[in-house]
Amino acid sequence: MEAIETRLDSLQDKVAMVLEQARKQGASGAEAGAGLDEGLAATARMGEVETVEYHCDQSLGVTVYFGGRKGSASTSDLSDASLRETVEAACAIARHASEDPCAGLPDPDSLAREIPDLDLNHPWALGADRAIELAIECEQAALTHHREIVNSEGATVNTHHGIRVLGNTLGFLHGYPASRHSLSCAVVGKRGGQMQRDYWYTVARDPLELEAPQAVGLKAAQRTIARLGARSLSTRQVPVIYAAEIASSLIGHFLAGVRGGNLYRKTSFLVDSLGKSIFPDFVHIHEQPHIPKGIGSAPYDNEGVATRAHDLVHGGKVASYILDSYSARKLEMETTGNAGGVHNVVIDPGASDRARLLKEMGTGLLVTELMGHGINLVTGDYSRGAAGFWIENGEIQYPVEEITIAGNLKDMFAGLLAVGSDVDRRGNIRTGSLWLDNMTVAGN
Repeated sequence: MEAIETRLDSLQDKVAMVLEQARKQGASGAEAGAGLDEGLAATARMGEVETVEYHCDQSLGVTVYFGGRKGSASTSDLSDASLRETVEAACAIARHASEDPCAGLPDPDSLAREIPDLDLNHPWALGADRAIELAIECEQAALTHHREIVNSEGATVNTHHGIRVLGNTLGFLHGYPASRHSLSCAVVGKRGGQMQRDYWYTVARDPLELEAPQAVGLKAAQRTIARLGARSLSTRQVPVIYAAEIASSLIGHFLAGVRGGNLYRKTSFLVDSLGKSIFPDFVHIHEQPHIPKGIGSAPYDNEGVATRAHDLVHGGKVASYILDSYSARKLEMETTGNAGGVHNVVIDPGASDRARLLKEMGTGLLVTELMGHGINLVTGDYSRGAAGFWIENGEIQYPVEEITIAGNLKDMFAGLLAVGSDVDRRGNIRTGSLWLDNMTVAGN
C-alpha cells in the first residue's frame, strides 16, 4: 500500500485544485471532499469459502455557491481534466438553482483549527488466506457448540481502511486516515419442527480489540439455541426491557426527532422541544466525538466545523438539537457540528446490569430482536415486530416470537425506568439495556 502520507498529500492537492477551479468559475464559495477506500471481505459457510472480495474506491464531490444558489457534482475519476469538468458541472447547476438565503459555507469561526489525534487509524495487514481461516474458525465454534445447530448463514471477516480530505474556500483543508474491522457469524438451530437463527458480531478500529473468532461463533450459537422453543403471547400491557444490543434503535428515534432537517420541516414529534422534559430527570444523553478509537469519533463534521462534547438531554430535558449550518440558519440557531450525523452518543448507565434489571422488573418482556420500521416520526407512534423472552419472577421462562410491541415514543421516553450498566460500545450510540414501564404487546 502506498504510504499514507503520500496519498493524503495527493488528495489534499486535488481538493485544493478543485477549490481554485471553483473560484476561477466565479463561485463566491465552494467546499469539496475526497476519499480513498480499500478493503477485504471474506465469507465462509459450512466450512467452505463462499466469497472473497477486494474493493478499492475513490471519489470527489464538490459544492459551489453563487450567493445563495447552490450546485453539487461528483466523480470517481480524479484526473485533472475530470475534476475541471466536475467543477464546471456544479457551477452550471448553481447558476440555474433558486436563491436560498440559508445556503452557504459554515461560519468561519466555527471551523476546526486545532485538530485532535483520535487514534482512528489501525490498518490490518490481513491477507485473503488468513481472513478465510478466521471466518472458518468463527463458524466452526458455532457449528460445534450444540447438536441443535444444524446450518449456517456464514461467518464474515471485514477489514476497511480509508482516507478522507475536506476543504473549503474559507481556508480549511485537512484530511486523515481511519480504519474499521469486523467479524460476524449467523447460524441456524432446529428443535423438532421449529428452526431459529441468531447472530453475533464484533467491530473495532483496532484489530487487536476485536473479540476472538471462537468467542463470536460461540455467542452466535448460544443466542440461537436460546431461541429454540419460542412461542407467541396473548395481547397484554407489560413492562419491556430492550436488550443493550438493540436499545440503540430507541435512542436513534430520539436523535431523529431532534435533527434539524426534521425540525424546520416540522416533520418531528419533538418540534419546539428544546428545554422541555422528554425523559425522566435521571437521563443524561450526550455526544462525545473525541473518544480515542471510537467508532463514531471525528475531529470535525462534514463541513469542517469543529466537533465538541455537548449535552443532548440533561436532567431529562432536551438540551440541544442536532444541527448543521443549513438547518441552524433555518431555525435561527447555531450549528452543533453535526453535518453528516452524530459522533458517539452516550446515555449514562445506571448501576444494574441486565440480570439485575430483570430481577427488578419481575414480570415482563425482554426484547432481543426488532423487525420492520413502523415508526411515524411526525406523531411518535411506534409499532415493530419483535422477538425475545418472557420474564417471570425476574427469570427467563421461555423465548417468544411473532409479536408486535407498540406505543408512542413520547410515552416510551417518559416511561423509561432505568438504563442498564451493560453498555454496548460497538456502535455510534452507546447504551445499556433500557427498561420501559409499559407497552402494548400484541400476539395471539
